[in-house]
Amino acid sequence: MTDHQPGRPGRPTENAMRRALKRARDGVALDTAEAAVLLQARGDDLLDLAASAARVRDAGLEAAGRPGVITYSKSVFIPLTKLCRDKCHYCTFATVPGKLRRAGHGAFMSPDEVLDIARRGAELGCKEALITLGDKPEDRWPEAREWLEAEGYDDTIAYVRAMAIRILEETGLLPHLNPGVMTWTDFQRLKPVAPSMGMMLETTATRLWSEPGGPHYGSPDKEPAVRLRVLEDAGRSSVPFTSGLLIGIGETYEERADSLFALRRISRAYHGIQELIMQNFRAKPDTAMRGMPDAELDELVATVAVARHIMGPSACLQAPPNLVAGEYARLIGAGIDDWGGVSPLTPDHVNPERPWPQIDELAGHSAAAGFELRERLAVYPEFVQRGEPWLDPRLLPHVRALADPQTGLANADASVEGRPWQEPDEGFTASGRTDLHHTIDTEGRTSDRRDDFDDVYGDWDALREAAVPGMVPSRIDTDVKAALKQAADDPAKLTDDEALALLHADGPALDALTRIADELRRDTVGDDVTYIVTRNINFTNVCYTGCRFCAFAQRRTDADAYTLSLEQVADRAAQAWDVGAVEVCMQGGIHPDLPGTAYFDIARAVKERVPGMHVHAFSPMEVVNGASRTGLSIREWLTAAKEAGLDSIPGTAAEILDDEVRWILTKGKLPTATWTEVVKTAHELGIRSSSTMMYGHVDQPRHWLGHLRTLAGIQQAALDSGRQGFTEFVTLPFIHTNAPVYLAGIARPGPTTRDNRAVTAMARLLLHPHITNIQTSWVKLGAEGAAEMLRSGANDLGGTLMEETISRMAGSSYGSYRSVQDLIAIAEAAGRPARPRTTLYGEVPEERVRAAAASDGHLPELLPLLPD
Repeated sequence: MTDHQPGRPGRPTENAMRRALKRARDGVALDTAEAAVLLQARGDDLLDLAASAARVRDAGLEAAGRPGVITYSKSVFIPLTKLCRDKCHYCTFATVPGKLRRAGHGAFMSPDEVLDIARRGAELGCKEALITLGDKPEDRWPEAREWLEAEGYDDTIAYVRAMAIRILEETGLLPHLNPGVMTWTDFQRLKPVAPSMGMMLETTATRLWSEPGGPHYGSPDKEPAVRLRVLEDAGRSSVPFTSGLLIGIGETYEERADSLFALRRISRAYHGIQELIMQNFRAKPDTAMRGMPDAELDELVATVAVARHIMGPSACLQAPPNLVAGEYARLIGAGIDDWGGVSPLTPDHVNPERPWPQIDELAGHSAAAGFELRERLAVYPEFVQRGEPWLDPRLLPHVRALADPQTGLANADASVEGRPWQEPDEGFTASGRTDLHHTIDTEGRTSDRRDDFDDVYGDWDALREAAVPGMVPSRIDTDVKAALKQAADDPAKLTDDEALALLHADGPALDALTRIADELRRDTVGDDVTYIVTRNINFTNVCYTGCRFCAFAQRRTDADAYTLSLEQVADRAAQAWDVGAVEVCMQGGIHPDLPGTAYFDIARAVKERVPGMHVHAFSPMEVVNGASRTGLSIREWLTAAKEAGLDSIPGTAAEILDDEVRWILTKGKLPTATWTEVVKTAHELGIRSSSTMMYGHVDQPRHWLGHLRTLAGIQQAALDSGRQGFTEFVTLPFIHTNAPVYLAGIARPGPTTRDNRAVTAMARLLLHPHITNIQTSWVKLGAEGAAEMLRSGANDLGGTLMEETISRMAGSSYGSYRSVQDLIAIAEAAGRPARPRTTLYGEVPEERVRAAAASDGHLPELLPLLPD
């Protein structure tokens, strides 16, 4: 590589190289400086480096059960569109609409063109359809937008999804998707239709993107921070993902080393990077970088060897065989274990001037280096054998049809033919511990953690490091007395500094704060403490999302796992109606076998059995899950849910609306922006929601402040538009006892009493006058704790619940049911009267009040266990 950064120091000293090589030989972890030194190894030094890297690779292959095997994927290359909104200075793949027209092509390949390539590939024994395209072409090119609209697709991702399904159903090839930068929501949309996806990181050198003349200047999707976020979202979504570096585009050795360590960090955190491609820059005519020298083979060999040392023995490293000028043995000797996709049918559309080698030729070169060439699938063997949650149930039949069950590699004798892409057959079948809603209070949970505790949540050590910055307390310099005065005079004018000071208040200052909040509560909603006669119905606890705070989620095979049938859900709703309920609150795990329409079926089942029951159901996470599985937009899905009987949604899955904290707490849950989108869309459709905050784990008061400000902003916008928006704000203290993130020694043991009082009081103040109802949770705080919150600004006690599994699985010791008289007693302990309410805080019909009174205190007898 030519030095493209003026003033950069020359080659490393002999001593520096010698020390770094010894550390590599000895298997000592390298740092960035040492990696940068080794990237410059040449001659005998490079041979030494490559030899130690090869030993690391060989140890990994031995551990994986495939010693002496180098893999490849027999594939077809489908360039779905060559339009792109980016302007990379080295790219010949992307083009402009005019050139496509002159060549007789449309803005996108037609379905017939796509399927023709896939079918011919299947006839030749290919098993992978590599779908590559430009980033978001509709954002730049009107022709792309017009084509998508004419064909009935909302965006490029929708067309990618549709083509992936048709390839699966009509040809049997496994789609590997490279649509460029994707959002978290895009991953949810595409995960059910493709076993693997990819996007090259290329480099973390921001200056190559931000400075005029840089290779990525003018390309919004090439910002390193954006691309790193994509890799993290892939890991959070449990998507087997391919990435890698493009070397020799102007980065320094230090920047290249930094890029490798960034990939290692993400790989460690999520265990989701299935392979890394080390690709050498090749200058192409008719590009802005046509005069740039190619990255020499020594550069590539050194990069592969350093990548092997950094990524370790279990990593899969690939070098494209058509870009190595026939020097196969050198790349094998440097530590690769894969040649990537090789096509007997289609060219490499990114490097069309460099044809693929014949597979027999590649096998011969591999054998000459002492390796057996074996075919793999688009998704790597490790992930084939892991199965869920890495492979969606809709894809498992397609993958298993082509995989060797023993190795996870491709089955050479498999028939490549189309198979239906459909929802799993299980659907709503009662299974597992369906009495858990009752026995959780008598027998408890089987164990305090799942037996895949060490794997399912990501790397605990990496998570522990990531959690440290967010848990550092803020320095508070603001005068608390002045802040209290402002809170009393006009809480809407509290500055962030003043609010933060009050969130830290303690002692007499905290007492003063809660008095101010309680007085504001009295002036705003009066003295009545409200409650609702409701039943929680958690229809399944099977979930593979991997939230680290959640002790509710189970795998299908876990002893405490269960799923209710539709009839059981309807029976529980009917029982609740018989004892005076006006609402059922229904939420469940993200069960991989339940179709996206399952939520409609649940709402419809309740409404058909109990037409008068208010259906308060489906968190924003469940909404996104339903939308992504059905291929509907969030708006379309919510509209359909409303038609099926959904009345309002719980504002759960919020946790803390700050991604700094959120990605410590959750592995695969929706990001803040998506939660906000779901809630805003629901409000626009007339579907009201609650709002919540779970606190006391890896958060600090500054995160609470940001969360409350976000909620206030959403509500203010709704009210300004004539919509009602949130019904209430619910405080949810973190229950730590069985929470994985606590058991791993990362989270603190829930909030203190001080925290609870401060959060309740500040919720009253900071949400005023936009959200007027503040709810406290007796199931998390108990009767005395809830009464204290009623004296600190809260006005609502939530519901009778009748059953409550989520908090009880986490370790709450306050039971699953409170009678109406119990709730009235809590209000009386706070010196206040109590009255029932509806979900929307309206008056409860007299008939419902009488039914609740008649059965009050007798629910254990009136709500028998339902048969399986």
